[in-house]
Amino acid sequence: MATATAYPSYRASGLPWVPWLPESWQVLRNGRLFGHRVETGFPDLPILEVSLRTGVRVRDMESLKRKQVMSQKENYKRALKGDIAYNMMRMWQGAVGPAPVDGLVSPAYVVAKPYPEANSTYFSYLFRTAAYMQEVNKFSRGIVADRNRLYWESFKQMPSLVPPRTEQDQIVAYLRAQDAHIARFIKAKRDLIALLTEQKLRIIDRAVTRGLDASVRLKPSGIEWLREIPEHWEIQRLKNIANVVLGKMLTTESKDGDGEFKPYLRSTNVQWIKPDVLDVKKMWIANSEMAQLRVSKGDLLVSEGGEVGRTCIWNEELPECYIQNSVHRVIAKPMMLSEFLLHQFFAYGKRGRFNAIVNRVSIAHLTREKLVTIPFTVPSVNEQQIICRWITDKCQPLDEAIQRTKDEIDLIREYRDRLIFDAVTGQVDVRGWQPGPDDGVNDEELAALGDDEDGMIEEEDGDGEEE
Repeated sequence: MATATAYPSYRASGLPWVPWLPESWQVLRNGRLFGHRVETGFPDLPILEVSLRTGVRVRDMESLKRKQVMSQKENYKRALKGDIAYNMMRMWQGAVGPAPVDGLVSPAYVVAKPYPEANSTYFSYLFRTAAYMQEVNKFSRGIVADRNRLYWESFKQMPSLVPPRTEQDQIVAYLRAQDAHIARFIKAKRDLIALLTEQKLRIIDRAVTRGLDASVRLKPSGIEWLREIPEHWEIQRLKNIANVVLGKMLTTESKDGDGEFKPYLRSTNVQWIKPDVLDVKKMWIANSEMAQLRVSKGDLLVSEGGEVGRTCIWNEELPECYIQNSVHRVIAKPMMLSEFLLHQFFAYGKRGRFNAIVNRVSIAHLTREKLVTIPFTVPSVNEQQIICRWITDKCQPLDEAIQRTKDEIDLIREYRDRLIFDAVTGQVDVRGWQPGPDDGVNDEELAALGDDEDGMIEEEDGDGEEE
C-alpha cells in the first residue's frame, strides 16, 4: 500500500468534524459545487441502483434476483454521467455516488450536477466518510428519525471540503489505485471463503440426507434431487414438522387501539446461521399481533425475498424482536430439532433448491404456500442429535477459518475507511504520488469492494416527494 505525508501547513476549518485543513483548501456549501437536476421522461435510459460501498451502478436487469417491474418509469429522474445521485432517506448510510453512465434513478433520489470545479468522484468519497454521514443526519429532517430525508434544500446548505480541482483529481487517482489493491485482496479472501463453505456444505448435505452410517440400507425418496435416504427415515413436508408464520406489513405510524413501537426484523437481518441485529429499527405493532410476530428461542427465521431461503436461528441471548412481511418464522414441532432443520435449510439454500420453486412475477419471493410444501428428511430425534453433534465437530475448524477470513476483510475495510478519510480531508498529502506498475485500476475488479449481500437502496425506501 502507498504511503503519504502531511501537508506542510494547515489552517482552522471552522468544522467540528475536521478542525484543520490544508492551507490551500476551501470550505464551501454544496450549492456552490452542485446544481439540482430534476429531469424526467427518458424511459429508454438504463436503471441505476446504489451500493452502499461502491456507489451508483447500472442495475442488472437480466438477473432475476434484481428484476423489478417499473410501473412508473416516467417518474424516474435522469442522471447524466458524473452526476451525484443520493437516496434522500439513506445517504446517512452511504447511499450516494456518481452515475457511471447516463441513466435513471428512483424518485426517492436527488440528482446533483457538478459544476466544473467539482470532481464528483472526490465528493462521493467524502460524502461516504463516517464523519460526513453524521453531518447528513444533522441536516436531514422528518417526522420519525428512521424516516428522515435529506432534501436538496438541506443538501445544498451543507459545507464540504474543497481542494483545488487538480488536487481533487489526484486524490481520486490515488484512492482508486488503493481501492484496486484492496479489491483484489477482498476477492482472494472471498474465494477462500467460498472454498471453505463448499467443504462445509458437502459435510452437511450428506449428513442430513444420508446420515452417518454408510452401511445402512437405503430406500428411494421419491424426490429427484434427494434420490435415496436411509430406510428408517421419513420424508415430511415442512407443514407437518413445523409451524410457519409469515410476518406482517408494519407501519411507522401509531394506529388507533392498543399497540407499541417494537424492534422488527427485515430479510437483511436474516443472515446464514446467525441473525444480524446491529441495524434494527422500530415499527408499530398491535398488542393482539405481538404473540404471533415475536421471535422466540429456537425459532428459525427464513428470508422471503432477496436471497430466498436464507435462514438463521434465534437464541435467548438476542434482544426482543418481531418479524415483518419479508421474514418467515418457522417453529419446529417436537419430532424436529431446530438445529437439524437449520442444517437442512443451509444445504437446500446453498444448492439452489429454494430458487427453483420461488414465485418470479417480479422480485423472487418464497411464499408461505411454497415454503410449507418443501420436503425434509426426518430421522428420530435421537439420531438428529447425534448428526448435529457430528456436524458441529466436523465444521468447527471450517467455521473458525471462515470467521478469521471475514475478520481479515473487516480489517482491510477499516484500513480503507481511514485511508479515504485521511486523503479527502487533507490529513495526508498525495500530490506527489505517482502510480506504479501494480497500480492499474479495473472497474470490474472494484466491484469486489461491495458487500456479499450489498444493500440495494431502491424506490421502496421513499416516495421521492421533494419540497
